[in-house]
Amino acid sequence: MGKDYYRTLGLPRGASAEDVKRAYRKQALRYHPDKNKEAGAEERFKEVAEAYDVLSDPKKREIFDKYGEEGLKGGAPASGSAGSNGPTFTYTFRGDPHAMFAEFFDGRNPFDTFFVQRDGDDDGDEGFTTFHVGGFGNVSFPRGRGGADGACRKQDPPVLYDLKVSLEEIYTGCTKKMKISHKRLNPDGKTVRNEDKILTIEVKRGWKEGTKITFPKEGDQTPNNIPADVVFVLKDKPHGVFRREGSDIVYPAKISLREALCGCTVNAPTLDGRTIPMVFQEVLKPGVKRRVAGEGLPYPRSPEQRGDLIIEFQVKFPDRIPPSAKPLLEQILPL
Repeated sequence: MGKDYYRTLGLPRGASAEDVKRAYRKQALRYHPDKNKEAGAEERFKEVAEAYDVLSDPKKREIFDKYGEEGLKGGAPASGSAGSNGPTFTYTFRGDPHAMFAEFFDGRNPFDTFFVQRDGDDDGDEGFTTFHVGGFGNVSFPRGRGGADGACRKQDPPVLYDLKVSLEEIYTGCTKKMKISHKRLNPDGKTVRNEDKILTIEVKRGWKEGTKITFPKEGDQTPNNIPADVVFVLKDKPHGVFRREGSDIVYPAKISLREALCGCTVNAPTLDGRTIPMVFQEVLKPGVKRRVAGEGLPYPRSPEQRGDLIIEFQVKFPDRIPPSAKPLLEQILPL
């Protein structure tokens, strides 16, 4: 039984041309010898290249769909020929898998900088935040300056965008994937095409708001410019319980006036879902703070250590006091 190029790329028959490109990209990255050192990866890399060579070519694909690998390589009738005496099409893969890989990625090394795949081989679109380079909001990348020969090219200014993360994601660390659409130069050096690329950011535990993650030269490319760097700036998402102060987290504890004066127990929540009961017997003034050591966020440079959980008391005053209670309060409370 001959090779099944669809199975090699993990595709169903009838897959679109875009599906074929996406599948080749995924499998080639997975089995490239620079990344995959397992036995058999080099051979698998070659098989993926051959499958893409066939399925990306409409003529070869049509013959393969009708006659399979044996017909394709054994001299099946060419498309449009009539009868067995017509002209034949014989296919032999003579391509260089590494050259095909380099051409597919336009000579760029996809393993540079932050190009990392989630779960090792998941390269689909699911779970991505999509950004359109040249159209982040109402901002576009500035075009290059200089003559048509590009002799005085300057790099476009960096373009900054927010990367919003929750406190829980900062607590545990997380992976963020962004799919950008930017312009790339064609081999003729004059015309451009739109191209999608997936950028992966490994958010480390404890990263502070304002941390910048730079993807060099991922902005729009034209004949006259050096593409801008794309920079993501870490921003905290508003939290329903806590607010952040560096590596500390603040929990606003609302207590009654009676609790503030007579003592109380506060069940302080934590970021990992626990509850810590804290007993206070002293008078608690509005705005006073108490610390629970080591229950905050990891320190960026020493994630095995953590900041504190700060309990900040907010005292709820009554809207009214019964007239009969006022003389007693006047007698008890100091001036």
